Amino acid sequence: MPDPAFQDKTILVGLTGGISCYKTASIVSRLVQGGASVSVCMTEAATRFVAPLTFQALSGRPVYTSAWMHIESHDPQHVSSARQADLMLIAPCTMDMLAKLAIGRADDIVSLIAAAVDRNQQPVLLAPAMNEAMWNQPATQRNCEQLREDGYEFIGPETGWQACRTSGAGRMSEPEQIIERIEAILSSR
Repeated sequence: MPDPAFQDKTILVGLTGGISCYKTASIVSRLVQGGASVSVCMTEAATRFVAPLTFQALSGRPVYTSAWMHIESHDPQHVSSARQADLMLIAPCTMDMLAKLAIGRADDIVSLIAAAVDRNQQPVLLAPAMNEAMWNQPATQRNCEQLREDGYEFIGPETGWQACRTSGAGRMSEPEQIIERIEAILSSR
């Protein structure tokens, strides 16, 4: 069922390597059902958790797994994709991706596209996902603070059961929470 908040919106969804990739499939499906045009990009590590074909089927669009792919145009995909987006979501956003974004390193398709987004025009929403020990690392907390100062938006992480068979902070927010946050961000612009 179309959602006015998503109608005629272009949303980029980046996935990094974490078990929470399975949750992102539901997010992509809901955004598309709501009327958004969704393009997905995945780090190599993300493709080990969920196949790109899953996101191609859900979005109805090619999935980018390399900065060297030029599927839809002759423009570098990280530039043209970033220019067209109304919002970028990175979910799950691993400890490694937080560090890359905080220091300006762009060595995979997700960080490269995020680096090409003008955060004054298009928000980038990060949904961190990692185990509690990784989330509580001083470096992770410093990186998150830097990213907030740089204009990135955050949702979560939550506290709950984790893949490492413990419970604690670091669990990616649930798809419904992320969808609601995207809707709120887009509605406020």
